[in-house]
Amino acid sequence: MQAARAAVDDLHLGSDLIVAPTYRATRAELSRVHDGGYLDELGAFCYSGGGDLDQDTYATYDSWSIATLAAGAGLSVLSELQRRGEGVGFVASRPPGHHALRDRAMGFCLLNNIAVSAAQLVSQGERVVIVDWDVHHGNGTQQIFWDEPNVLYLSMHQSPLFPGGGAAEEIGGRLALGSVVNVPLPAGATGDVMRRALDDIATPIVDAFRPTWVLVSAGFDAHHLDPLADLCLSDGDFAHMASYVSRFVPTPGRLAFFLEGGYHLGALQASITATLSSALGSTHRSEAPTSGGPGDEHITSAQLQRAAALESWTRIFGEEAPR
Repeated sequence: MQAARAAVDDLHLGSDLIVAPTYRATRAELSRVHDGGYLDELGAFCYSGGGDLDQDTYATYDSWSIATLAAGAGLSVLSELQRRGEGVGFVASRPPGHHALRDRAMGFCLLNNIAVSAAQLVSQGERVVIVDWDVHHGNGTQQIFWDEPNVLYLSMHQSPLFPGGGAAEEIGGRLALGSVVNVPLPAGATGDVMRRALDDIATPIVDAFRPTWVLVSAGFDAHHLDPLADLCLSDGDFAHMASYVSRFVPTPGRLAFFLEGGYHLGALQASITATLSSALGSTHRSEAPTSGGPGDEHITSAQLQRAAALESWTRIFGEEAPR
């Protein structure tokens, strides 16, 4: 969290920086995406002293309180954006969320923060795109919205890698075919492959979906210095992706970044600063974007799956689907 705060300080926003007060997400807000039984079990587990939830996920006595604050932070940021009608949101919270399933914790994640916020927006009649550029596939977010036609989930991630899954063939459930778009990438992939994925795959699908909000699972563990994975992005690549997803936003004040992974503190700080600076339209000196790594064939494979998904699109969105 110190790295995230330092990254925001590096933007020198002055009075333009609004810090939204957070609160603990309520049972009703959490229950939109998590089973009641799981919420009961997680709270009881923490208040009994905590321990290992699985081989990757540990909880303490305070974890329930902190996790509900993290989920509430996203809701607070959305509320502030809605009130102001302008700006860019950044939810700097821990623990992260995109691996948390409907009924269990996973991969450092207890509650799915971005899903809680997206579900709140859907309950208000909004259509939400979630762009997930964390190096790990957001299996929890995908599962939660598998049959939700008002959420488009798009993930670009390293594969094979924890938690598994995230194949291009996974395109959503029967009630929302086409609403999941996965772009699995090989170890060593560089920013040019991500840029091609945004150009060739994301743009036509997002245009067809016509979102009213854009949320980003902004993990920075795809950075070339991160110790947990093997993609080779620079902070300049994150700046480019932030600029790109900003184009998906239909109305000012409807873009928010949710902090997910990122385990090299220097790279994390630089990447957050580059991302937010780009999204705000500011100038910031960052590393050069990267290129030359493998992965073009993975984009081609994902495009073939996209074609199959688009055929299903008309059953959800009618004749407005791209051909």
